[in-house]
Amino acid sequence: MTAAALTAMPTPDRRDAWDKAAWPLGAHYDAQTSSTTFAVAAPEATRVLLELYAAPTGRDALTDVDLVRDNDGIWRGRVTGVGPGAHYGYRVWGPGWDVDKEWTRGNSAAGFVADLGPQGQRFNPNKVLTDPYAREISHAPSSPLITDAGADAGIFGWGPRDYRGRALREWDTGQFAPKAIVIDDDTSPGTKPAIPPESSAIYEAHIRNLSLHPSAGALRAHLADLPGFGDVLDVPENLRGTYAGAAYLAPYLKALGFTTIELLPVHESSGSELNTSGSSNHWAYMTLGFFAPNRQYAADKSPGGPTREFKEMVRAFHEEGLEVYLDVVYNHTGEGGNWGDRDTVGFTSFGGFATTDYYVLTDDGVLVDGATGCGNQTNMSSIVTRALVVHSLAYWSDEMGVDGFRFDLAPVLGRRPEAQARSDWSGQQRFYQDHPLLIAIREMAQARDIEVIAEAWDLWGYEVGNFPDGWAEWNGRFRDGIRRFGKGDGNTGAFLEMMNGDYRNFADQGGPQRSINFVTAHDGFCLLDLVAYDQKNNGGAWPFGPSDGGSDSNDSWGSGGDPALIRQRLRNFWTLLFLARGVPMVCSGDEFGRTQNGNNNPYNLNTVGMWNNWAALATSSPTAIPVDPGRPDLAYRDAFGRAAGPAQVNPQVVFSAYLARLRRDHPGLRQRTYGDAVLGGGDVSYVFFTPGEANSPREGDRALRLWIDGSGVGASDLLVLINMADHPVTFAVPQGPETVAWRRIIDTSATFEAGFNCWSVAAGDVIVGTYGAAPWSIVVLAEGAPGSSGSPGSGPAAPPDPASGKGKGANTGPAKPPATDVVSQVTDLLVESVTGWFKRRKR
Repeated sequence: MTAAALTAMPTPDRRDAWDKAAWPLGAHYDAQTSSTTFAVAAPEATRVLLELYAAPTGRDALTDVDLVRDNDGIWRGRVTGVGPGAHYGYRVWGPGWDVDKEWTRGNSAAGFVADLGPQGQRFNPNKVLTDPYAREISHAPSSPLITDAGADAGIFGWGPRDYRGRALREWDTGQFAPKAIVIDDDTSPGTKPAIPPESSAIYEAHIRNLSLHPSAGALRAHLADLPGFGDVLDVPENLRGTYAGAAYLAPYLKALGFTTIELLPVHESSGSELNTSGSSNHWAYMTLGFFAPNRQYAADKSPGGPTREFKEMVRAFHEEGLEVYLDVVYNHTGEGGNWGDRDTVGFTSFGGFATTDYYVLTDDGVLVDGATGCGNQTNMSSIVTRALVVHSLAYWSDEMGVDGFRFDLAPVLGRRPEAQARSDWSGQQRFYQDHPLLIAIREMAQARDIEVIAEAWDLWGYEVGNFPDGWAEWNGRFRDGIRRFGKGDGNTGAFLEMMNGDYRNFADQGGPQRSINFVTAHDGFCLLDLVAYDQKNNGGAWPFGPSDGGSDSNDSWGSGGDPALIRQRLRNFWTLLFLARGVPMVCSGDEFGRTQNGNNNPYNLNTVGMWNNWAALATSSPTAIPVDPGRPDLAYRDAFGRAAGPAQVNPQVVFSAYLARLRRDHPGLRQRTYGDAVLGGGDVSYVFFTPGEANSPREGDRALRLWIDGSGVGASDLLVLINMADHPVTFAVPQGPETVAWRRIIDTSATFEAGFNCWSVAAGDVIVGTYGAAPWSIVVLAEGAPGSSGSPGSGPAAPPDPASGKGKGANTGPAKPPATDVVSQVTDLLVESVTGWFKRRKR
């Protein structure tokens, strides 16, 4: 122990009062008394021994203290002389392992009765356990520290199997086990921004992938030709891939137009050590501690460092007006399953305290993982487990400053294993919308004004639209419906429903803001690969593979290998996502055309091929750049090709920022109520028509008009011309009052790529009569002031002159801007205020 962790020889304080104490679960330091209280739930245990360590590995406990059980099944104690930075662990006895005075540290079998207790309990005092409420954890069971201390992860096994000449159950793990760390930190995470849920735009990202690539050290140079990004700073080399490094991306996300960053799991996890060989639990969905920030993601790995650094990162995002959401994994833990044998497990924490409380079991004590596929499944019938979930969420919100949570495989949180016989698998799979945990989470979130989002499916069921009011949900129906329509399937009915916010599933959930719309996420293809691959390509060589798993059904289409069409379809999906009712979510890197070379499940790849290559921001051919400047033998598949326009600007970034800012500035695109589907009805209605007449589209139609009526909120109307046919389609453009004109602000077709496919409203050409939309393209017209116009029926006018902000007239062809005028052109798109044009003019 350090001097800060140990101020005197640890001494139990007033032991006679422990059985009546109400100290909260976990370890809590009191500076006034220089003491720390300890509390852990182990309802069926017969002895709980607290051990204090001077180091995380390589040494036996410095001292130990027997805790005292209260009637609530919680064991408590208070020890003076123990402060922040102290390492501690627990040894636990119970049914299957009797308390025996002959037991000693160092591979003892004294007291052993059975590996499995009569109700499925598992206790083993040879295995030092990490506090389930640990605020920090010293290392994971896969850490190199264990090898350095003379063992490996196999030593954590329980049961009869042989390990180095002795049964697993007999091996003492005191010198190797992960240790909990006492934390007392008052770092401020800053003031949470007050962002209404309907105004959110979510950017899903991985802490490491954000800034670990060497290109993160030159962010300013890569963004030099994009106005509005002047506050972005280079990430120092020693901070890349860390919480501190991620903080440097806050100005970038703000400039891009997003409101929220959603981080893949940051709880301490198994197998997330820095390993660039391509075989690791990179996504970190195997949680070891639900209160502890992942130490591997911290630049400062000293005791207390990860907590402090995480809060400082959150504060950096808050200072830019951005929210921080966390992807949380309460449906299973990283302790794994039965290792192929009922009597064998690898518990390092939860299961060693209370197997039957933390996990779902079969009648004969086998760990169930049917809904998760991850070795185990947490027991949400248990008060112990439900309390852990709610306490964890409250801690991350109140102390760590988090603004919202996305729940992995969330239906597990709504199941009641005790409600049916364990052999009744149909009953075990039932989802309860009124589950007490789901209600408790909602109430906790409402009290704190934070967001809770369900991944509303698992291996046992698909529950989109079935979570309680107040929950938002990842909308897999949106993903599937938009993908299919975007590749020409003609699933018109489903497409209309999704663009209108999936009314059937979310009208009773509180409104369209409860639908988290996405086309891609960390699971599955990234956006470029979705439009560049017909099938997954997970068997590639490092750094793009190999990876197992990954869906074979992706609703992808490789666009015939045509780079121009690939880029056009990238723009299509981005446009649909940001114009649809609901909250858009994108996957990090999709804004600049990141590729995974077709791998749709790179959960294990912490490699240079998966990290965001920010050099892609400064080129019109982002998949032609080196994967790693030091490895010329590595290459991305160049699916993006070279776009028209200035060579030093990535046109996808310009287009992405334009759409994100359009949604940010247009109140009609940020609504928490549905319209009545009648134009001029005093609300924001999404009304759909066929291309030429005021008729409703029919199933199989691949071309249609969407009229977004913003009159009810004092916003301008938008007319969206969608052509997913493989041939041009002429759309009727309705005539408005003389004081208002339709101005083209988006055309995704390759014809306008040199001008970034978008215009400010003031610079957009006036469109009269009809508009000829190219195959596989989307056009957006916005209400604006009258002015110069294209010829009726003559097709789209040319892109605007960046210098004058005016169109050049119809049928003159796209104007390629000179390289010296890049900044003024992009400035016209991204900096010129458009807000005023989206306020409805008097008619």
